[in-house]
Amino acid sequence: MDLTVVAVPAYFGSMGAEYWWLRRHAEERGLTAADYEPRDTVASLAMGVGSLVAPFLLPPLLRRVAPADGRLPRMLLVTAVSAAAATTVADAVVRRDEAAGDDPGATFAPGGNRRRRRAARQVAAIGGVTTMASAVAATAAFWSARTDAARLGRRRRFDLGTGPAAVAAAVLGWDFIYYWNHRFSHQSRFLWAIHVVHHSSERYNLSTALRQPVADALGTFVPYGSLALLGIRPPVIETARGVNLLYQFWIHTDAIRRLGRFERLFNTPSHHRVHHGSNRQYLDRNHGSILIVWDRLFGTFEEESEPVVYGLTKNIDSFNLGRIATHEYADIVRDVAGSRSWRERFSYVVRGPGWAYERHAARDAAAAAAAPARRPTEPAAVG
Repeated sequence: MDLTVVAVPAYFGSMGAEYWWLRRHAEERGLTAADYEPRDTVASLAMGVGSLVAPFLLPPLLRRVAPADGRLPRMLLVTAVSAAAATTVADAVVRRDEAAGDDPGATFAPGGNRRRRRAARQVAAIGGVTTMASAVAATAAFWSARTDAARLGRRRRFDLGTGPAAVAAAVLGWDFIYYWNHRFSHQSRFLWAIHVVHHSSERYNLSTALRQPVADALGTFVPYGSLALLGIRPPVIETARGVNLLYQFWIHTDAIRRLGRFERLFNTPSHHRVHHGSNRQYLDRNHGSILIVWDRLFGTFEEESEPVVYGLTKNIDSFNLGRIATHEYADIVRDVAGSRSWRERFSYVVRGPGWAYERHAARDAAAAAAAPARRPTEPAAVG
């Protein structure tokens, strides 16, 4: 029994109560980011439905390309190796021609150099994207197949059963692993591309909690299935997952302010508002789910002080479901296609999103500095 599905009526009942409370206090509060905006709410609910459907679609597809005997895995490997080889050759051609410049004394004619460079860059763009996409798909498939709870459970040395102690251990263990996976999702761009869906709303109310990723299967996370090695049965692990997600629902609200001593140990709406803030001091803070002690222990805790600005540092300004789900992937593809080396391609995929955004800013600044200065318009003759 999936607790998150059983709780669906409670989700809508809670959202209705929050909406009523916001309307009742609208005059004293004024318009805020906590208010429900119809298009934003529909987008959040639709992404929530998508997150329920996706586990029935993506994992079976990935299992078909997991490294093993079979035609599809071999085809994926051949594609990745061939694309990598073509990209490497194309990079070398571009570097050689750029080093030679347009010197008429070079081996090839200047015009030929430029045409060859354009062709090589196109090959490198397509090959680089193909290689990185193949590598991500193969890695995700391999990791998922090797870290499944049922598979790891067969290696456990003891069994904690299904009693309260086992459930408590599972909930605590899931919460600890969740903290690290959540933190890594903000520090590695291909994981951020999955998680950014949840942060894409500029609103913050209970409907935001349901704006969940649909591409979790593409991530290489710390496996929750590893709890099976500690003697926790897979069904109990699944119960811990449900408890964890249910707890996270109620903290997505602006209606509850501060909760005193409770906030020393547990995650609360105040702590999680910080996590959803795009304010510089709030970026990549408060990754905990049920317990906030992980953030306090590992140096990622931030108290709510200034008003929170919700959304991304660069918002997508769209309610289109396809754009919400894929905008960061599209940006990664664009960055990888424009890269000139393997180091740069890997950096755009595995390094933090902040690195990519800083790279964009530096590139734009360099392009602006290199652009020829515009001559001021001369005044018209008078008289």
